[in-house]
Amino acid sequence: MSSSVEKEIEKLRSEIERHNELYYQKAQPEISDYEFDMLLERLRALEAEHPELITPDSPTQRVGGKAESLRPFTHTVPLMSLDNSYSLEELRAYTERCERLAEGRKLEYVAELKIDGLSVALHYDSAVLTVAATRGDGQTGDDVTQNARTIRSVPLRLKQDSPQHAEIRGEVFLSRSQFARINAELEMQGEKTFANPRNCASGTLRMLDSQVVASRRLDMFPYDVLAGSQKMFASHWENFEWLERNGFNVNPNRALCSGYEEIVEFINEMESHRDTLDYEIDGVVVKVNSTALQDEFGATTKAPRWAIAYKYPARQATTKLLSITVQVGRTGALTPVANLEPVLLAGTTVARASLHNEDEIKRLGLKLGDFVLIEKSGEIIPQVLQNIPSKRDGSEVDFEFPTECPVCGWDAVRPKGEAVRRCTNPDCPAKVKARIQYFASRKAMDIEGLGEVLVETLVDKGMIRDVADLYRLEVGDIAALERMAEKSGTNLIDQIESSKTRGLQRLLYGIDIRHVGERYAKILANNFRNIDRIAEASVEELDDIPEIGLAVAESVHSWFRDPRNIELVGRLKAAGVQTEMDASATAALDERFVGKTFVLTGKLENYTRDEAAKLIEDRGGRVSSSVSKKTDYVVAGTDAGSKLTKAESLGVAVLEESEFKELVGS
Repeated sequence: MSSSVEKEIEKLRSEIERHNELYYQKAQPEISDYEFDMLLERLRALEAEHPELITPDSPTQRVGGKAESLRPFTHTVPLMSLDNSYSLEELRAYTERCERLAEGRKLEYVAELKIDGLSVALHYDSAVLTVAATRGDGQTGDDVTQNARTIRSVPLRLKQDSPQHAEIRGEVFLSRSQFARINAELEMQGEKTFANPRNCASGTLRMLDSQVVASRRLDMFPYDVLAGSQKMFASHWENFEWLERNGFNVNPNRALCSGYEEIVEFINEMESHRDTLDYEIDGVVVKVNSTALQDEFGATTKAPRWAIAYKYPARQATTKLLSITVQVGRTGALTPVANLEPVLLAGTTVARASLHNEDEIKRLGLKLGDFVLIEKSGEIIPQVLQNIPSKRDGSEVDFEFPTECPVCGWDAVRPKGEAVRRCTNPDCPAKVKARIQYFASRKAMDIEGLGEVLVETLVDKGMIRDVADLYRLEVGDIAALERMAEKSGTNLIDQIESSKTRGLQRLLYGIDIRHVGERYAKILANNFRNIDRIAEASVEELDDIPEIGLAVAESVHSWFRDPRNIELVGRLKAAGVQTEMDASATAALDERFVGKTFVLTGKLENYTRDEAAKLIEDRGGRVSSSVSKKTDYVVAGTDAGSKLTKAESLGVAVLEESEFKELVGS
């Protein structure tokens, strides 16, 4: 055996472990699943040729990567990964192998969608959810119980036919629509966005703040049920029927197939509908339906022999990087975008792709003129996965990320510890235009008709320089513009006039205080009720408000110490924009609720959980998912569990539903 083989094995192991860490612990994968599988297959082949080099810590002896950021949880029954097939020939080989193992017995298969998320195990004792854990390395995962409880499609209690201990396995994911919403909010707040729904779901489920997890609205599709450590039913198909009976969100796209041809028919049908789904899939999972045959077929050290994942062809293409455009956003963030030689990808012609920030360009080692591998996922903007140095011919040139704003020429500074470089000019035209569009957006002042092109025209012509200037515009100003008329001018001015009464919460959201999104704007409005009181508040006063952390407190305090911002607020007030909570909103506030923290537990007869939470928040209170010494009230319905016990041990006031009903006055 040559030393070169030993060196290659060691290099492969190191590289695979690094990618495992990037994927499972940091949710920042650098390569596609296919490329990772190819690395693993190469290592497996070398170890098969040289079994004396196999070690217990080799990636081939593990199911996946191990996360370390949360309390570990050991799985009683390992959560194994599946073998992958990338062609119909490999799929046929799987069905033929199953037929040989069945030795003439009738075979049925279940074909179900391969959801692009992360695997979890939910443990129910006496029908109550007690533990939720990620797959991790298959043997040990992360305890994410508190976060799993925020997933609305995860029942906290099973309904019927429940064994003493049930384990439900499934895939946690983020829908495309929720992913778009989250990224839009992050972008508006000047924060780094996520590359794809899977990364966002993975990072979210491992977060320590369950309030943020709840706001992200994760979902789950279950696919397996165990009673203790044993399979619960004679067939896999019965799992889905039981899960539906117990209130789980079971994916309807599945099929009971008699053989290879019917499996392929389902695969082709789902691929044609792939873009109509509100969640990402990357293939179809095929399983032997009989659980007795599953047990008989057994498993290798890595995967069961009775199941396989058929992967759809990757939505990837190779093209040339022509140039890089650096855009400037509302917060002054400089964001690079790759301009590509147009290429057909997933049915559309792609000419641009995201590059995120300057570090990403360095990590990819990009040069202008490079050939690059890009990938598109659903409707998401394509991503540059890697460059292809082997295709270089020497004509490529380095890209120098600008240290000056490409729009106004001012210095672009990258604060220590941040990934983003920002323009320092407060009057940069790009920042001004983006801030005005943000102010006019639906969640802020909702000024219909004030779109990107019109804002650009108004700023370029010097008619407005900030959001307060909008309230100085007249019908004639708009009507005089190209492609505008008196009617469109009247409509826009009416919209601007109406926006004056949108309320304090929307104004706080729209004036673009860093870190203050929809939720923090509502908290600030409910606690202070007047923009002047917020402006006068100290960092300590702001930080004392539940949910307002130090970073948000410092950001709010700093914004109201800037003379330009103080002047802006003064001009908005002078224009008649409402800077206090209106009478109806203030009347709804109740001093018994304002600043108080409530926890809801158990089943309420007269309210859904959402209805009860809204009643509390409308009156100025806040709803938390966990009980602590800072909790003021626990509202306990029937079958209240550990939260009630903890409240009693901490001496927290407990309200029965009748007392809560009296408190809210309904």
